[in-house]
Amino acid sequence: MARYTNPVCKLCRREGMKLFLKGDRCFTVKCAVEKRNYPPGEHGQRRSKPSEYGLQLREKQKMKRIYGVLEAQFRTYFEMAARQKGVTGENLVRLLEQRLDNIVHRLGFSASRAQARVLVRHGHFRVNGRRVTIPSVMLKAGDVVEVQPKSRELTEIVGAIEGAKKRRVPAWLEMDAANFKATVRTLPSKEEMAIPVQEQLVVALYSK
Repeated sequence: MARYTNPVCKLCRREGMKLFLKGDRCFTVKCAVEKRNYPPGEHGQRRSKPSEYGLQLREKQKMKRIYGVLEAQFRTYFEMAARQKGVTGENLVRLLEQRLDNIVHRLGFSASRAQARVLVRHGHFRVNGRRVTIPSVMLKAGDVVEVQPKSRELTEIVGAIEGAKKRRVPAWLEMDAANFKATVRTLPSKEEMAIPVQEQLVVALYSK
């Protein structure tokens, strides 16, 4: 399975903003964006005015990197979003939000989406009572996600839950913290999918 294996802090620096790819570290002074807020590489500190295409490309790259999706899979999501009724950009973000790894992270069971993917692949979660090991599984309204009973004392999950107390679980998810369980109440609305990306520029890029 293809995946990004280089330092993720470089991705945040390239986009010029925190994408929160390393969990709690992103909230500390150790964050690479705090220390070196310019793109990586020997020409990183040069300033240049991006073209229209450059702006669209950067927005697409930001969205891919936030959700940890590679190009071919991201293109598939865009094609799915374009076939759905409604605004394509909103549909695209909603599809990405429905991924199991994203929902595990939103619930606070992982410190980052990358960690959520690892935990899901290792079989630490159930969906509707069945063990699932595919991070890209799409959840729908009414689905129930829970931590496997044997995994509830796992250091990564316990630590993530403790750190997630600072975050708010989205309203479209209903959390039952005592039982390490949550239900997808409904699909997220536009207001509940707020990410620092202009999705209309992503649509413009792929629509050429």
